Amino acid sequence: MVLLEAFQLKQFVKDRMLFDIPELLIHKGDRIGLVGANGSGKTTLLNILAGKLTPEKGSVTPHVQIELLPQLKRTDSTKSGGEVTQEYINQAFINDRGILFADEPTTHLDTEHMEWLEKKLDQWQGAYVIVSHDRAFLDATIKTIWEMADEKIKFYKGNYTDFLEQKEREINHQKAEYEKYESKKKQLEDALKLKEQKAEKATKKPKKVSKSEARITGAKPYFAKKQKKLQKTGKAIEKRLEQLEKVEKVKEGPSVKMAVPNQELIKNRIILRVEKVEGKIGNGKRNLWNKTSFYVRGGDKLAIIGPNGSGKTTLLKKILNQDEPGITISPSVKIGYFSQNLSILDVEKTILENVSSTSKQEESFIRTVLARLHFFREDVYKLVGTLSGGERVKGALAKVFVSDINMLILDEPTNYLDIQAASALESLLKEYEGTLLFVSHDRRLIESIATRVLTINDGKIEVFEGTYHDYKNKPVETRTRDSKEDELLVIQTKISDVLSRLSLEPSEELENEFQSLLKAKKALTDGDSSQ
Repeated sequence: MVLLEAFQLKQFVKDRMLFDIPELLIHKGDRIGLVGANGSGKTTLLNILAGKLTPEKGSVTPHVQIELLPQLKRTDSTKSGGEVTQEYINQAFINDRGILFADEPTTHLDTEHMEWLEKKLDQWQGAYVIVSHDRAFLDATIKTIWEMADEKIKFYKGNYTDFLEQKEREINHQKAEYEKYESKKKQLEDALKLKEQKAEKATKKPKKVSKSEARITGAKPYFAKKQKKLQKTGKAIEKRLEQLEKVEKVKEGPSVKMAVPNQELIKNRIILRVEKVEGKIGNGKRNLWNKTSFYVRGGDKLAIIGPNGSGKTTLLKKILNQDEPGITISPSVKIGYFSQNLSILDVEKTILENVSSTSKQEESFIRTVLARLHFFREDVYKLVGTLSGGERVKGALAKVFVSDINMLILDEPTNYLDIQAASALESLLKEYEGTLLFVSHDRRLIESIATRVLTINDGKIEVFEGTYHDYKNKPVETRTRDSKEDELLVIQTKISDVLSRLSLEPSEELENEFQSLLKAKKALTDGDSSQ
């Protein structure tokens, strides 16, 4: 059953074609992931399909009601980003439309809520199209990939990992075709060069022709005729060269091998100690975690995970500020810190100027890192003030990465990055030989990078010696929410909505609804406490 059909969609940004899509169909039960680089038009396409924007050319015909989860969540709220995101998601499930379009629905969600969202999407009766930079989330929820690139959409069956495997096969095929093209081209060029050399020789007077032979046969006409024949053959080869179908060479990013200061002094040695440190904030009125102790060795790649509000960023800041007597850092350590605050960039300067200003690396190396993050050639001369949010994040990451440091501390580095940029960052961090402490909800990044895992949960900090894969597979109680917890989330969303309306237009009807919701919440929570 077709739920939506779109034909001949064309959209422009000023004079530039954003996309030209002949046909799109969404069927009941479709689970679609929309991927592509920043600026390829993913958000614009979702808004057109959802009826929020009118395409410059083409038509969209929905046959069911549509729900759009927007990328830009409201900011006029005292709630955290994760809480606001949860409200939007809960409201979408309550509305229960035929098609759900979701633009970066996992933004600000912790791992527990991502897994909860994956379970809810699995129960969705209609179809959905999701834009997300979270590769593990796409693997868990998607059965078809729409890739936006070069103004078109290509379709791939399977989840994100299946898509990558298919892309890899395409790249390998292109490499083979390029090698065949280069071989054929060289063969024709060599043949042409040989014919040109022979034609050149044909104009010279032959050394072994006697005067009598020359009088009888006429040497010049003979060799002129031979030259003409060779030139004709040469032109035929030239035509074949022109008609040879060109195959583009596959672009491959150069490897990044960076000199890390004091690396020999700190490798495998304890460079950071945290001893009996509490997570107190707000002048000691609130304690996020009890007294904890752990250490970090030079070369460790420590992932810090936990629910929203558990104190991950607070821990990073305590380490950075060293404002606790129990925190000691080796004097050989030089720290570079990345957060979502992009104030380290000067908007009046270019990307290259910003990134070079705190680095001792050569410009060629800096350009290599920028290219790995998809700032190619003249891109590096763009003013930071003209960049999109995602591009500024990449610029800030590059600036920190190439600074004169040997410990990277990163707070949610993949937020606002497209999938290609997140993958590029992952490869850079895998090659990084310094020490890395990072907070992230990106499970693929954690699984690929982390050599140790620090968890903050229920007021406790624990360090797991091993990879994220090992951590996830250790015998622990299930981390997914049960049905009661799902109900509580929905009820809490409804309570927030009713309270908002009560503050604007008090009424007996709303008051009764509020009291009813409170009773329902109490019944669920009392049931839990009695167990």
